[in-house]
This record gives sequence, C-alpha cells and structure tokens, in this order.
Amino acid sequence: MQTKYKIGLLRGNLLIAALLLALLAVFTHHASEALLLWLAAGWLAVTALLLGFDHRRPATVPWQLLPALLLAALLWVNPERHVTWLWAWAVLLMLPQPRWILLLEGLLALATWGSLHALLGLEQWLLTGLLLAGLMLLGLSRALDLHARREVTLRRARLVPGLALWPGHRLAHDLALERSRSQREGVHAELLLLRTSRHLCWPLAYRLCQLTRSFEPCYRLDPRSLAVILISADAEEAATRREALWHRLDTRGPARTVTLSALASLDHERRALVRQAAELQVDGEAANG
Repeated sequence: MQTKYKIGLLRGNLLIAALLLALLAVFTHHASEALLLWLAAGWLAVTALLLGFDHRRPATVPWQLLPALLLAALLWVNPERHVTWLWAWAVLLMLPQPRWILLLEGLLALATWGSLHALLGLEQWLLTGLLLAGLMLLGLSRALDLHARREVTLRRARLVPGLALWPGHRLAHDLALERSRSQREGVHAELLLLRTSRHLCWPLAYRLCQLTRSFEPCYRLDPRSLAVILISADAEEAATRREALWHRLDTRGPARTVTLSALASLDHERRALVRQAAELQVDGEAANG
C-alpha cells in the first residue's frame, strides 16, 4: 500500500478519535477533566490535519509527549472514570520515538498505576501491574523493531522522493566508487561541500539537487552541511560549472571543493569547512565567490 493511502486512513482514525474525545468532554461535569479532554481532542485534530509524509519530520520527533502527559493527567484527575485508559500506555510505546520519551512514558505509567492502589485493591492492583508491564514490553519490542527497520531503510533510501539527495553516511563509499570511475573514464570529478544555517539547509538542498545533473548525487551530511559530487569533462568545464553553481545557489555560508584524486580525508575537509570564512575555496585555496 502506498504511503499516501496509509496517511489518509490514519488521518481518518485520528479525526474519529478527536470527535469521540470531544463528545466525552461535552458530557463531563468536571471542569478540569473537560479541559484535558478538549486538549486531547484538539491535539488529535491538529495532528490529523497536519499529517503527511515529510522527510523533515521523521518518526523520532517526540509527538507522543503531549498525549502521554494528557493521559497521565486524566488518570490522576478522575481515575474512577478513566481507569481503563491505563492500557493506553502500551499503545503509546508502539511507535518509534526518542529513548528519553520512552523512559518518561514508562515512569508516568508506573506513577499512574501506583496511584490506583486504593481504587483497585491489593490483588487487582498487582494483577493490573503485571498485565500492564507485559503489554508495555510488547509495545516496546514493536517500537524497537520499527526503529531498526527505519534505520535500514534510510541507509538505502533517498531523503526526498524524486530528488537525488542521500544520507551522509553513503558519501565515503560513493567517493571511492566515483574516484575509480573518473580515473577509468578520464573525466574530472570533484567534491563540493556547502555549509549553511539549520533553517536554510533543506531549501538549499532542494536547489542543489535542481541545479546539478541527475547522475551527480547530493548528500545531507548533518543539519547544516551538504555535499555533491560534480562530474565534468575536464578541469576547465569543472571551474565554469563550479562558479555558475556557486552564484546560482546564492548561499551566504562557506563552501569548498576538492578534486577526488586529491582528496585525502573527508573528515579533514569537513573540519576545514566549519572553520572557513563565508566564501568558495578551491582545493584549499581562496577563490572569488
């Protein structure tokens, strides 16, 4: 099933859940409980409306933090009415998320379960705790499995569908391939490194992919650094393309380029890029940008 159809189904489920929570909020007589239900309904509705496949919003963004806090608050404010919602902790653990969110949800689940001691009685309270722990372990195993699959997918997938933008860990391997290919075919290959601010990195990556050839791979090295392997017929054509590309990108950050045959260390070039002034440098020598 294509991603867009999965997103549509999930959006519909979220909207239905938001509607149900809104109905519960309408018929509750406790102001604090109604406020929490309205917040939860609003969060679900906004999430559904903004939901979409976006490479800039991976599954590890801690979107589960707010519902975890709302769930804990509901169980503390009115446990008699919402005690069955205790099992929702296992559901929250199922999706990939940062480890600190997993730890926080585990602590909140433990705290809310502990507060039910007087309500359930000792035997039911202990049994509930054992069942909840088992379900949360299942949810955690599911989350870890999805996280591992996502990591494997990102190693071989483009960061943006339709654009030749790849994860940075591929660059070292591709540099060796392109170096041997350029020597074998007698073409000029060079590495161009770019650095910009965090909020301009994705727009710059998009322009870089649009301005380079389809067989010239681009890479996102970190939230502020990009790279591209430029292939030209000879050094003269490479210089012309490099200058034209630099001016059309219109970036204020530093950039440096080095031929693949002269590239000794990618890490050294990246460190030099961080220390470099906001200009284009060619093989470590200043060039007019």
